[in-house]
Amino acid sequence: MQLHDALTNPKIFIGLDIHKKSWTVSIQTDLFFHKTYCMPSTAEDLYQYVEKTFPEYEVHLVYEAGCCGFSVARYFLNLGWTVLVVNPSDVKTGDKERYQKTDALDSKNLSNQLKAGVLKGIYIPTEQHEQFTTLARHRTQITKKLRQTKSHIKSMLLFHGVKVPDQFDNSNWSIDFITWLEELKFSNTCGNLALQGKIRMYKFIKSEYLEIANQMRRHCRKNVKKDYYLLKSIPGIGGYLASVIIAECGDLRRFNNEGQFSSYIGLVPGIYNSGDSEKCLGITPRSRSQLRSYLVEAAWIAIRKDAEMQQYYRKHQGKNVKSIIVKVAHKMARRILSVIKTETPYQINRNLVLENKV
Repeated sequence: MQLHDALTNPKIFIGLDIHKKSWTVSIQTDLFFHKTYCMPSTAEDLYQYVEKTFPEYEVHLVYEAGCCGFSVARYFLNLGWTVLVVNPSDVKTGDKERYQKTDALDSKNLSNQLKAGVLKGIYIPTEQHEQFTTLARHRTQITKKLRQTKSHIKSMLLFHGVKVPDQFDNSNWSIDFITWLEELKFSNTCGNLALQGKIRMYKFIKSEYLEIANQMRRHCRKNVKKDYYLLKSIPGIGGYLASVIIAECGDLRRFNNEGQFSSYIGLVPGIYNSGDSEKCLGITPRSRSQLRSYLVEAAWIAIRKDAEMQQYYRKHQGKNVKSIIVKVAHKMARRILSVIKTETPYQINRNLVLENKV
């Protein structure tokens, strides 16, 4: 029966080890191993080879997620191939692979596991979604550069013994503080030139910082207006965070339940259970780290604005503060998925009102 299926519906399984300039390809059919070879990093070349060598075959392909993104996956999906992109950490390797690691062995291992059906792919975003995610991450990089530039300016003042007035000596840089910096004079022209250069850099990065956030909100209002305003209805989530959630997660309706969504963000604990022993390893390192960080910050705002969240926080008082705020962020994740799935704006303290009525 298996031989009959192989003859009537033949399949090939391709494992790709992708690099910038070259790909290592391992190909096998459902009956035999074909070969492993190296080729230029051109998707069209692989397509032509497969069409010439394996016409009428059902093609299954897999590669590990990395610096080359998902453009390769989308190209082959458009050809009607079945494509998996996997997290490198999810690819099983034996002890032998620790001591013998080559591109050829890696691609063959991927091909074997694809044929065995033990690989689980990650979400492949659309081109539009992937580019929006790139914009969101560019904003994160700009944020880091802004902090770095502010630190450089204050370090320069400290190094040269210039005291910052008490009203300006904090993390919030007001217009008055920038004016004070611009009017500050060193004893030598070189000091003035260095400071003015740093101020110009700060102003440019600050303008980029604000403009990119506006562009992200504008994009969401234009393309995903409904989801954008549903997310904004949740206390603690403003326009920028709503746009980051959409950029990092795409269409939230693809998650079947809040467990999947929380796991995707990284708001679940790592657990070690063996025999009679069980211990929590802390919050999982597998995460959308930036989004998780934003949600934890938003949780503090939600506690101030939402009585139900305050009640939930007080219920856990006495425990580690960091653990409690992660629990609040996890509760926010449930709310996020709920408003999108039900397509109903969040109503503040609705559950408390219902409890009082009962």
